[in-house]
Amino acid sequence: MSFPAPAAKTPRAGWPTALFAALWGAFLGLALLKFGNPPITEQWVVPPEGIYEFLFGYPWPIAWAYGMLAGVAVLGAAVAHWRSPAPGWLIALPLIWLGWQGLAATASADPSLSTATLKHFGACVLCFYLGYFSLRRVKQAWLFWIGLLGALLLVLTVGWEQHWGGLRQSRQYFFLYVYPHLETVSPDYLKRITSDRIFGTLFYPNTLAGALLLLLPVLLTALGQLRAFLTPAARAFLISLAGMAGLACLYWSGSKGGWLLMLLLGLLALLRVPFSRRLKTLLVAAILLAGLAGFFWKYASFFRKGATSVVARFDYWRAAAQTVRAHPWLGTGPGTFAIAYQQVKRPESEMARLAHNDYLQQASDSGIAGLLAYTGFILGALVWGFPRARPGRPAGPEYALAFAAWLGVLGWSLQSLYEFGLYIPALAWPAFTLLGWLLNRRESETPR
Repeated sequence: MSFPAPAAKTPRAGWPTALFAALWGAFLGLALLKFGNPPITEQWVVPPEGIYEFLFGYPWPIAWAYGMLAGVAVLGAAVAHWRSPAPGWLIALPLIWLGWQGLAATASADPSLSTATLKHFGACVLCFYLGYFSLRRVKQAWLFWIGLLGALLLVLTVGWEQHWGGLRQSRQYFFLYVYPHLETVSPDYLKRITSDRIFGTLFYPNTLAGALLLLLPVLLTALGQLRAFLTPAARAFLISLAGMAGLACLYWSGSKGGWLLMLLLGLLALLRVPFSRRLKTLLVAAILLAGLAGFFWKYASFFRKGATSVVARFDYWRAAAQTVRAHPWLGTGPGTFAIAYQQVKRPESEMARLAHNDYLQQASDSGIAGLLAYTGFILGALVWGFPRARPGRPAGPEYALAFAAWLGVLGWSLQSLYEFGLYIPALAWPAFTLLGWLLNRRESETPR
């Protein structure tokens, strides 16, 4: 497997660094499988009973994740290299953002929701710094990727199982044997269990789409770099198989925005392929037309019915903007959009706990300063972290992997315009890690 080669003087190389890479990749992979719910819904998460629920049930209590994160972070700090090639203001922005969230929490409309959200945001910032300082120049990079991407393959497997009867069987079992004995049931779980849209191990179908946007480009690129183990034909077969499995899950999730964003990421990737300009133009036009035609064919009935989910999002965004006008400095507190929304929502609108726009929710929950700090960090990290090949040298496998990771984070950040990926540990923690890794990778691209 071809991964970024370390420089001649690799800091802190050795088994501790390799152990950290393996544990960190495994932890983020476990987050995909077991920590796919927003922390503000933790009241409906119960610890698994018995080995079967422990292995095959999801989600796990988020407190378990924080304990594991703390343990891996200690090792990450021990192997970290503290040199920082990125601008100081950009590296400080996550801490500034987190500090402002803490300040906003002092005026929270619901301290319990803000506390749960703050813990998650703190984990996000920690993931960023572990990616920035500790993943930098790991020799055995495959130790990190194998845990994260292996978990994605398991998510795809669960998605296929749900589509081919598993979701129907789970629904029957739940209403026959589980539902009658429950005192309270999460409304979100009831909604997804009664739908035929698959969600894998994540919170709901659009969250599954977010995981595919974030990690499918990296998975396909990594499979293409197994040159030391597989023939070109075998690699092409695996790429096709994984690509079709991922796109099928995206289709079965019913995520309309996910479809369009995956189409955009595919076109951006195609533009980087060294084809002739004429052939590239023809391919881009053909894929764009086919993708849009398939989209409107698939979702024609959705638009005929009035695009209800789109209308609902506009109401969420209207309410968020109204909250910002009423509380421009500190908002209503991290994670408290639902409280503000309940007071201003239209009678016909469906209740929502999150604004379905991470950037607007930052403004609603923590004021204009929270919005500026978070948006500035995401935009700055995407611009500064964009992979650049060394002048005069052909782009190698390490560049391809970094570009795929950048594409994934771009997809996640764009989906945040109409979803809440920031509030899902399974998505936000890998995304912050990859942003940190991309930012510190710039040093190895600078000509020496």
